[in-house]
Amino acid sequence: MIKAVLFDLDGTLLPMDDNEFIKLYFYLLHNYVKDYGFEDRDQFIATIWKGTKAMMQNDGTRTNEDVFWEVFASTFGNHVYDNKDKFEDFYRTDFKKTVAACKNNPYAREIIDFVKEKKLLPILATNPIFPRVATECRLSFINLKFEDFAFVSTYENSSFAKPNPEYFTSLLEKFNLKPEEVIMFGNNDYEDYACANKAGIKTYLVGEDLILHEEMNIACPKIKMDEVIKIVENEIKNNKN
Repeated sequence: MIKAVLFDLDGTLLPMDDNEFIKLYFYLLHNYVKDYGFEDRDQFIATIWKGTKAMMQNDGTRTNEDVFWEVFASTFGNHVYDNKDKFEDFYRTDFKKTVAACKNNPYAREIIDFVKEKKLLPILATNPIFPRVATECRLSFINLKFEDFAFVSTYENSSFAKPNPEYFTSLLEKFNLKPEEVIMFGNNDYEDYACANKAGIKTYLVGEDLILHEEMNIACPKIKMDEVIKIVENEIKNNKN
């Protein structure tokens, strides 16, 4: 019996051009904090990527937040901890401009309301490499809030990240769910589909902003956003039979 539905955010519930989003995000972030000891743009961006990679390789012993800032401090010094509030301020202000790289999803609210109407747990399984405030901002682009979900993964509350299957396993354990009681909707054949499948979770790739890796040669079901509700309905019916 299906008990929960997992959703990726970037490129899934929130349609976006991933490359354009990253380009705009880095420009805005560096411009906001450069006067606090981060003048070298190339070094700044390289360190963000290094910290992101460290979070994606986190072994579960620390939060992703701790892992990221430890990497950041190893490059720029411990003064970065005194400037964490500047980054938080950025996500509350200029980060909102990244909406320019995003698109509207007229089905987002309907999908989440449907899942809740069916007494299923809607879980936002977005890769927890952003702080809560940044995820709150991106959810607002599609008229959704944290309160619309049973759980939203962020770098503060997570100790694993995609593409580590332990990220999905930890979500199952948190809600005492079996893999067959969950379905996942994402847009990345590696981080969503392959990763969730290793945890035993049935996964669909959805939307027009799919991230596919031809070298992996992964055959996976691909659907449109307006098909999500029908898919959930079918999964419910199939699990009753």
